[in-house]
Amino acid sequence: MLSARDFPVFHKGWSLFLDRDGVLNHRPCDGYVKRPGDFHWTPGSLESLNRLNKLFNHIVVISNQQGVGKGLMSDEDLQRIHERLLEDVEKAEARIDRIYTATGLRHGDSHRRKPGEGMAMEARHDFTDIRFEQTIMAGDTFRDMLFGKRLGMITVLIAPVRPFPPQYHYYADFHFVSLQDFTNFMITYFNT
Repeated sequence: MLSARDFPVFHKGWSLFLDRDGVLNHRPCDGYVKRPGDFHWTPGSLESLNRLNKLFNHIVVISNQQGVGKGLMSDEDLQRIHERLLEDVEKAEARIDRIYTATGLRHGDSHRRKPGEGMAMEARHDFTDIRFEQTIMAGDTFRDMLFGKRLGMITVLIAPVRPFPPQYHYYADFHFVSLQDFTNFMITYFNT
């Protein structure tokens, strides 16, 4: 992993791709947020979104949600979860430009699901000024890091604990313990 002094030249035209579970909200024990009441923001993440909006041109959520494909929840359940998420974001006077989800099963939706590139291509189609080489992918899993690296993004691992498996050291450019920690670094970096 790189140190803060290795961070690339950054300007407001950059985009931020965020994983959902484990970054914006606590990952449940069974791995699935199945209803709005299961969605619990990680400490400081809403405030962080408000602050990150001032730095990034686009902020999008890119999330694998195979709980739908497994029948643990419906598309409508997922939509209600995201409606609640976006209501909270609006109340915090922040924004998420769009949420992309891959709801198929791991082996049946390999192009859309991270680390497949499908959701990133959809985002670039919807926001034509997105440049992957000027995008940060922040997530808490190896799939998130591999997804970002395949597209030439800067990868940020959001994880409170160490040590990491060896592959993380190659695929994660930077590590922060929380979205709030990453945000504090970006605010300091941008104002230096």
